[in-house]
Amino acid sequence: MWGYILVVIVAAAFHLAFTGYLCVGVVLAWRWPHTMWLHVATVVWAGLNAFAGFECPLTGIERWARAHIDMAPLPASGFIDYYLTGVLYPEGAAAMMRNLVFVVVVLSWVGFLISARRRRTGGQPGARAARDEKPPADQDHGPGPDRDNVY
Repeated sequence: MWGYILVVIVAAAFHLAFTGYLCVGVVLAWRWPHTMWLHVATVVWAGLNAFAGFECPLTGIERWARAHIDMAPLPASGFIDYYLTGVLYPEGAAAMMRNLVFVVVVLSWVGFLISARRRRTGGQPGARAARDEKPPADQDHGPGPDRDNVY
């Protein structure tokens, strides 16, 4: 019995972590840009789940475990309606929250793209070109180990 309870807890915890990462995971990609592909995959999966009706495998696992220990089943709409609706936002605001998450994700991706562009250009427009320019070889840069001492 405890094994099934553990499966329910772990499935719910993974669901919650996934949902949190969906909402704010791009902030991690700002710090570690190579993780952006993971956030893109998360958004694609969540979109398929929300708009195309794909069911998350974690929901199926949690339903299976709940059935083995006679726990109340998840509603047909799944994890979000059972654990988050009515707790984090009012009952009738599910569509509004879905749209808000979409807007937050889009704005955070725009911020990521701007941030990535600034990293590539050194933070200022035209800075990349100035940084990549090399001084002419015949230009004297003053005294140095390979130059005659002018004093």
